[in-house]
Amino acid sequence: MTSREWHGDRDAVLDRDDHTCRRCGASGDDETVLRLYPVGDVPLEGSVHESALVTVCSPCFASLRRSPTAADAVRLDADDLFELVRETTQRQGVTVSAVASFASLSTSLPGDLEDGDLDEAGYVQARREVLLAIDSVPSRLERLTVAETDHLGDNIVEPLETVVESATQLQSELHRLVTLGESIVAGLDRCHGCLEPRAADEADGRCPTCGLEYRNVDGWRSDGEVAFELLYDEVNETLQAASDTTESLTEGAAGLAEGLQS
Repeated sequence: MTSREWHGDRDAVLDRDDHTCRRCGASGDDETVLRLYPVGDVPLEGSVHESALVTVCSPCFASLRRSPTAADAVRLDADDLFELVRETTQRQGVTVSAVASFASLSTSLPGDLEDGDLDEAGYVQARREVLLAIDSVPSRLERLTVAETDHLGDNIVEPLETVVESATQLQSELHRLVTLGESIVAGLDRCHGCLEPRAADEADGRCPTCGLEYRNVDGWRSDGEVAFELLYDEVNETLQAASDTTESLTEGAAGLAEGLQS
């Protein structure tokens, strides 16, 4: 779906985000360099709700939309490979922190709702920005996947494969954590995108406010009720798995750096 087939309230989103790219922090008075980027599985048709739109600058927008091309299948020298691995692991490190914070926020929501202290805007912003962070990794990771490095020797190829495998696995685990956090919200009979209460008279299974399809949490029910403790346990287990994968990624990147410098 191209950007021409959907539209959002540009002024509202830019004002909310202080006319600043939420990916790199770039800002300025020239609004033409700022774009709206959709996150999550919102349908890109017609008007897209602002809860699923985030401000990014034009370079970041291009990077987020970038797919590997034949030009990426080039022989990287040691310095270029080192820089690309460094950028990838740094970006993923930021994403890990954002996802961990989102998971913590999500698990606190049932108690916050019961106490009447639900921070709807805080959740929506956290979800929006964690999805943006996750989307920021693939363009670099895919370039690592298609780049030609055989000429650098086995002491580079093997650790690079470990880095790519670990980074790919970590992406999957981070996606899983966000899905679990959204499932907690859905278990509260709220839309996992905009946090609005689920409409009692829904006709098509979608939130009338933001257009997201309501998340099914039947698999997390026990005796008819959502088993939040099971969800919390799964969150904790996935966080631990992500931590272990991050450690493997760090070790692999260190081994690769050592090989590149030898």
